[in-house]
Amino acid sequence: MLASVMAGVDGSAESLAAAEWAAREALRRGLPLRLVHVWERHPRPAEEESESAVQRHLARSALRQAQDRVRAVYPDVRLVNELVEGPAIPELLKAAEDAELLVLGSRGLSGFAGFLVGAVAQGVVARATRPVVLVRGGETAADEVLATDDNRVARRTGYRDVVLAVDLDAPGDAEIEFAFEAARLRGARLRVVHAWQTPVLGLGPGEVDLLNDPHRAEEWQNLLTGALRLWRDKYPDVEVVATVTKERPQTALIRAASGAVLLVVGHRIAERPLGRRTGPVTHAAIQHVDCPVAVISHV
Repeated sequence: MLASVMAGVDGSAESLAAAEWAAREALRRGLPLRLVHVWERHPRPAEEESESAVQRHLARSALRQAQDRVRAVYPDVRLVNELVEGPAIPELLKAAEDAELLVLGSRGLSGFAGFLVGAVAQGVVARATRPVVLVRGGETAADEVLATDDNRVARRTGYRDVVLAVDLDAPGDAEIEFAFEAARLRGARLRVVHAWQTPVLGLGPGEVDLLNDPHRAEEWQNLLTGALRLWRDKYPDVEVVATVTKERPQTALIRAASGAVLLVVGHRIAERPLGRRTGPVTHAAIQHVDCPVAVISHV
């Protein structure tokens, strides 16, 4: 299957916003948009045939609603539709294997007719090996561009910043490249943020000053500059502002993403005793950040 931008849809406001966001991204990347609806059959034994027919009808309606919405706003996008039956998380992950990225509403319908409840979206993020973008309901193209002084949106003023959260203890090339490419595609500025905290150490007498090292921030800044050097050379047209800040990563990330067009965070794929799940920083991003959030997995 040809590479595409894939959007999961279920008829909710969030999934329709996700479909439109995915359409814009598909046009930017010169790729087709693939709309996918996953439905899971839950008939009662006595009404198996009739309930299955109703569920299939609702599934087709949700897919058609998203298709009509996208075609009305972005008639030039190449569009492919797909109806899939099965458990939501594994089917979404399987369908996304050939996609450049998967776009989901951050939340969606609950009950038998929908699949993008918060737990499912988080389950996809935790397990996905492809980039996943989460979009909140109400997100529009107007939210991607800067506003003029009188608060009217003017496309000529350009896109808002792309924000990249970097963990210098375990930086991942995948999320850095994704953020640079996202900024390039939009002609946007890239803001890169690393947050650091004073380590909790059992220090003896006379060692307390180690925690107040005035050069610690400078050292982190130099590390960040080094981590970005290759990518600055590869993307010379992308304006980059790289900063380090001493605070909790979750707090720094939420503040930095305020007013951004896109927040990019990395997600380390690791098997834990309770299975794969999102880390605290990624969890904070998808729960509290208002702009679309791109979660990029790496080993």
